[in-house]
Amino acid sequence: MDTENYKDLLGCIRALVFDVDGVMTDGMVTVFPTGEFVRRMNVKDGFALQLAARRGLKIIIITGGRDDSILTRFNRLGITDIVLNSTSKLEKLLEYRDGYGIPLEDMLYMGDDVPDIDPMKAVGLPCCPADACQDVLSVAKYVSPLPGGAGCVRDVVEQVLKAQGKWYGEDFEGFNA
Repeated sequence: MDTENYKDLLGCIRALVFDVDGVMTDGMVTVFPTGEFVRRMNVKDGFALQLAARRGLKIIIITGGRDDSILTRFNRLGITDIVLNSTSKLEKLLEYRDGYGIPLEDMLYMGDDVPDIDPMKAVGLPCCPADACQDVLSVAKYVSPLPGGAGCVRDVVEQVLKAQGKWYGEDFEGFNA
């Protein structure tokens, strides 16, 4: 991983694209006897995502997960570009590129497993949590020192915002981390 190279890219990022399970979560689910299950997500990730959206960055969630709790979580954060049950994450990424007119080289994608490799290869700044699978680690230009669900999202979002001079400067009331 070329640390200087990834830092040079932070200032150009206009869209932040994330997988959910293994990135926003630790990849573990609690399964109840009814068959329902729950994920745990990091509130610091939520704060950073809200701030990035307020600062004008597009936040896009593309996941193979199908549970409505994903929609609930991100809608409460004000994020509406959410794709559930994705069978082709690259296809969805290209749709957002075309819809928003944001070049792929101006996008950051953070994933942790094999379905994330193609979209990671397509964007300007592929990132992953520390505990991503080996195939993903080999594709990433930046590997967060934090594992999935433990602040890796906050790590990359904060770096982008700081590189763009957008981390401070606004009243922080009204956040729903």
